[in-house]
Amino acid sequence: MGREHLQHPDVNRSHEPVGITLNRRPGTFSPTGGEGRDEGVRVGTMNPILLVLVLVLDSSSWLRGRGRGGRRGGSWAGTRCGALALFLVLLLSSCSTSRPGTAGSRHFAFEQDTFAYPNELVWEYHFDERGKWVHKRREPNPDYTHHCFVVARAAKQFFQNARFDPAQPKADTKTYRRLIRKVVSTSPRNELPDAKKVVIPGYANLRELSQAQEKLLKANCGGAWRSYFQRGHWRMIWPFTRHHQQKTAEALAAEIRSNRAPVVHLVRFPSLSINHAVVLFDAAENEKEILFAAYDPNAPGKPATLTYDRSARVFSFPTNFYFPGGRVDVYEIYRSWCY
Repeated sequence: MGREHLQHPDVNRSHEPVGITLNRRPGTFSPTGGEGRDEGVRVGTMNPILLVLVLVLDSSSWLRGRGRGGRRGGSWAGTRCGALALFLVLLLSSCSTSRPGTAGSRHFAFEQDTFAYPNELVWEYHFDERGKWVHKRREPNPDYTHHCFVVARAAKQFFQNARFDPAQPKADTKTYRRLIRKVVSTSPRNELPDAKKVVIPGYANLRELSQAQEKLLKANCGGAWRSYFQRGHWRMIWPFTRHHQQKTAEALAAEIRSNRAPVVHLVRFPSLSINHAVVLFDAAENEKEILFAAYDPNAPGKPATLTYDRSARVFSFPTNFYFPGGRVDVYEIYRSWCY
């Protein structure tokens, strides 16, 4: 596929937002949306590093305010806790500067490097006759939910660290199970050299493999807990400045030009109306915006479009069957040790 999918981005009135009532239709507001209620990661899931930081900051504040015998004043313990808190802040801040530097061996191809099956949703969403964004539980209950981060991560791992060889005969189930587990045990943060990539026999690409081996892939690519405990979730509670989003957009476009396929977290914290992961694989730039083509694990039928507005320095995601559309905050995950 070329870049024609970026020239006319689709806006489908059709992820799992929290039960937030929205009273206006798209285009008249800046909603928060994406993978939220019963999908992806909840606020209650706090990264251990972040939890330690919060506890240290809280304790250092208390200790600085009380000396021996309950008297007001500084204390050695408070100073030490404050220093530790500062160290953690600097440590976490340093994570934002670490990005892969090597170019990928080929460009991500949507028709080949994506899964044929979707991450399913617990809820159904739509605008009612009054223009409110409403939801109801999906019936019957889907059997593959809460896996958007798992699917996005696995797609990147197969893209970087597997090689398909359709000329070889198809293998048995035991062999494919072993090979799938070997691929998803590789680091999504670095690409293996060609000589060390996992060879998948009998299929031409991931799309073809996932059509034939759907159950096997779902059972072996990782459980839903990986979506809840993705190590980069600590970042979503920190402020997203316009400068940060500008630098993020520029870095993502540069990675795509280097044949990398960055996985990004779409979020609007503290709202949980979007909490979702997509894989970016193409970028069309002009003076006003950058149109990123995205593989959305919820909708594998065609690429989605993540738009970056250069003037406002804001990302937006279109209306679809799980998100009412609007601004999102974006950061890359699976790119360094703390993401």
